[in-house]
Amino acid sequence: MKIQVRGNRLEVTEALQDYVEKKIGRLEKFFHDASGHAVHVTLSVLKAKDLHVVEVTLPFNGLVIRAEERSPDMYASIDAVSDKLETQIKKHKDKINKRMQQEGIHTLFKEVEAVPTPAANDDEDEIVRVKRFAIKPMPLDEAVMQMDLLGHDFFVFSNAETEEVNVVYKRKDGQLGLIEPTFA
Repeated sequence: MKIQVRGNRLEVTEALQDYVEKKIGRLEKFFHDASGHAVHVTLSVLKAKDLHVVEVTLPFNGLVIRAEERSPDMYASIDAVSDKLETQIKKHKDKINKRMQQEGIHTLFKEVEAVPTPAANDDEDEIVRVKRFAIKPMPLDEAVMQMDLLGHDFFVFSNAETEEVNVVYKRKDGQLGLIEPTFA
């Protein structure tokens, strides 16, 4: 696994680089072949709140695992985000392996024992960021799992059953919702 560390308003020292590689590198034990995959780690400091933020994105064979942690200490944030990622992987690896085995696809995970908000414009809203991503067909339960892995409140996907773009989202009451388009 190749770990790419970058600092945002922070110089990444050799000690920080080594610590991130040690903590995030231990996640490699969960994957069969992670040698060609890059993990993106962003370290930043919110000086106004005296918080150290660590964001990790791990794209892997069509899945994206993401976690973010904030604390007053950078090393504590790195520890927490590493633990959070490990918990996410453990939580979802059985679901992923079961689905892939049912579909006759080799599993992605090894069998391992359990171990800035944009400022609002008063006159009109402005789009400050555009994201593009490939949408692959998947069943609803896989889309829910992917949303959980990303740590988002919604997920856009191509529904394998209807072959249409759908949005699954978490409602304020904690339940899930599904948006299916209808064209007039």
